[in-house]
Amino acid sequence: MIQRIQTLYLLLALLLTAILIFVPFAELAGTDGVNYMFDISGIFRYNSTGKTILLNTWPIIFMISIALLLQTTTIFQYKNRKRQIKLSYLCMVSLFVLKALLYYYTWSSSHLTGGDMQARLFAEFPTVALILVFLAILGIRKDENLVKSIDRIR
Repeated sequence: MIQRIQTLYLLLALLLTAILIFVPFAELAGTDGVNYMFDISGIFRYNSTGKTILLNTWPIIFMISIALLLQTTTIFQYKNRKRQIKLSYLCMVSLFVLKALLYYYTWSSSHLTGGDMQARLFAEFPTVALILVFLAILGIRKDENLVKSIDRIR
């Protein structure tokens, strides 16, 4: 299982997606001098009195959970390559939706606060994970074609 390159791609994608739970996606300096932070639990306003939530981001929590579940399940489906390919496609869709949600919340919060939101490097992790899952699909297909060609020889 671990010696297959596609498993390593899927593990890396899983790691990148799991990191999103712990890091902020973007930060904003509002026009009123207040700092805002966008992480998995929402968009927060930081000022001298503490932090207050400005916007909840439950869809992002949901999509990260779905992506993590799909990636973990895909890794352990190594004996059934066709199912692994189907799960990988679902994982790609969930990562694409996650990236779209990150973009939407970043855009809407910058309009809501009137400032300029600056995305961090961590906001690009779903894109990198999407590419890694695609590379894993190519590796799984390669294995499937190899098995089919061996079966033809017998």
